[in-house]
Amino acid sequence: MVQIAEEHRMLQDLVAKFVDEELIPLEKNVLEREATGGVGGLSAEEEAGLFAKCKELGLWALDAPEEVGGANLPALALVGVNFELGRTCIPFVFPPDAPNMHMMVKVATEEQKRKYLDPYVKGDFGSAMGISEPGAGGDPAEMRTRAVKDGDHWVINGRKIWVSRVPKADFMILMALTDPAKKARGGITAFIVDKDTPGFTIEREIKMLAGARTYELVFDDMRLHESQVLGEVGNGFGPMQLRLTVRRLQIGAWAVGMANRALQMMCEHAQQRVTFGSRLADKQNIQWWIADAATKIHATKLMILDAAEKQDAGNTDLRTEASMIKLYATEMVSEVLDHAMQTFGAMGMTKELPLQLMAQRARLMRIYEGPSEVHRMVIARRTLRQFG
Repeated sequence: MVQIAEEHRMLQDLVAKFVDEELIPLEKNVLEREATGGVGGLSAEEEAGLFAKCKELGLWALDAPEEVGGANLPALALVGVNFELGRTCIPFVFPPDAPNMHMMVKVATEEQKRKYLDPYVKGDFGSAMGISEPGAGGDPAEMRTRAVKDGDHWVINGRKIWVSRVPKADFMILMALTDPAKKARGGITAFIVDKDTPGFTIEREIKMLAGARTYELVFDDMRLHESQVLGEVGNGFGPMQLRLTVRRLQIGAWAVGMANRALQMMCEHAQQRVTFGSRLADKQNIQWWIADAATKIHATKLMILDAAEKQDAGNTDLRTEASMIKLYATEMVSEVLDHAMQTFGAMGMTKELPLQLMAQRARLMRIYEGPSEVHRMVIARRTLRQFG
């Protein structure tokens, strides 16, 4: 059985209080903005206030290394944090956003850490990640953005799409093909790109579900000094996998939080609402939805806690577990939210409840960081090899 340290349970309680007192009261504003076609997130003023509160409570750089001012908390502690953050329809994480940070901690040079990682952890810099491309989808082997060596520089041409947070990013981590013959098996390199680099332009903003925004980017003869290579040339895919594993465990924990909120709302409503002479809570189909939700939430939590415990024990290859979590958790929360909305009837279809915004976020989660179909394919291939 996974053992959670008492101080980490106390941290989760602190985060739960932060969510209840600081985030959920802002949901009304976020819901109104999204309902009128605006961004389904926080305003700059709201975000600034929350960041100040985070610093006051010590909820900052929770998993950053101590040498850059972080708390260096283990994965098990962070799971509890993300369980709580998932309970709100507000897309908020404690700064800095962890996946890019973990990739940089692993492979950045000392100069890159000084220039990018330190201000990123302090909250002075924002970052983005450019992986997906038009036509390539979730298949890195089809990457076409090309980086060609020219003396002590690299010249990069290509496009990226579905990139989040670009306008707020001071730098981005860009994946590019440096050896077309090797492709994803030794031919992809990571680069750090400053926001004002010549040849780097934002082509368009793309409106997504839940009021989210992503961007399509163009790189036209963009020149980067070789000092901007992140990690080893040709070995960008390995560190990127670490980043993806971190995010997929986060997504699983957020899904548990959302599902718990939906289950709570469904149970409260079902015990109050009377139709055709009896409470919804007394009807078998509602009871089965509740039973299935509680069971699947529990199973998902166990999967995530198991992966986090393995990560803390030094297991560096959690790709299969991360794929299982990403697949199961996102499909689980989509089902729970759908049943909660059905339980609320017409009210569940309104823009007034957080359920619809959470449902949109859950639908997005089944695509980004690898769609469900790709994860099923990956899990099947590894399982076949295991028993082959």
